[in-house]
Amino acid sequence: MKIDQQTVYKVADLARIEIKDSEVDALTLEMNKILTFMEKLNELDTTSVKPLVYMNEQSNVWREDCVKSEISTHEGLKNAAVHNENFFFVPKIIDNSNRG
Repeated sequence: MKIDQQTVYKVADLARIEIKDSEVDALTLEMNKILTFMEKLNELDTTSVKPLVYMNEQSNVWREDCVKSEISTHEGLKNAAVHNENFFFVPKIIDNSNRG
C-alpha cells in the first residue's frame, strides 16, 4: 500500500488533527516509512509466539466489589464553594454554540 496526499488528509480528518499544506509532503514520506516497516514485520514468522494482552504475564488481583459509605453527603459538601443539599455546583465548561 502506498500513502498519497489524499490519504494523509483523510487520516488527519479522521484523527481530528489540523495539518498545514506545507506539512503534507513530509507526513506522506513518514507514513510510507511506517508502512514499509510494518511490511517488514509481517515477513517474520510468529507462529510460535504467544499473543499478548499485556506486556507482562502478571495477573490482576481483584478485590471484592462491596458498597460502603465512607463519608456522608453533608461531609462531602462541607468544603464546596457552591452547593445545595445534595450536589456541587460548578461553572459550565462546554459551549455548544460551535456545533454544526
